[in-house]
Amino acid sequence: MPDILSLLQCLLPQINATTMRQLNQIILAMLAMSGRVTMLGIARWTEERGSYRTMGRFFSTLIPWATLFWLFFRQHLWREQDVYLLAGDEVDVFIPFP
Repeated sequence: MPDILSLLQCLLPQINATTMRQLNQIILAMLAMSGRVTMLGIARWTEERGSYRTMGRFFSTLIPWATLFWLFFRQHLWREQDVYLLAGDEVDVFIPFP
C-alpha cells in the first residue's frame, strides 16, 4: 500500500498537507472496503484520525481536481512520443449561495 500513496507526492504543491493526509486515509479505506461506499463506512475503515467529521471536512474542501489529475498524468503516465485523446463530459454543479 505505501507504494500507492507515494504516487500522490506530486500533488503536494496543489493541496495542503492536511488534505493530502485525509486523501491518503480515504484511499486506503476505500481499497479495503467492500459493499457500499459511504462516508460512515470510510470513517469506520480508516485506521487513525478518520472520524465521520473528518470525512465531512474532506468532502466539503474545495479541491482543484482538474489540476490534480493533470499533475498526476504528467508525472506518471505522459510519454512524449504517444498521442492522447482528451475527452470531457458536461457536468452541472449546484453551489448554494448564502
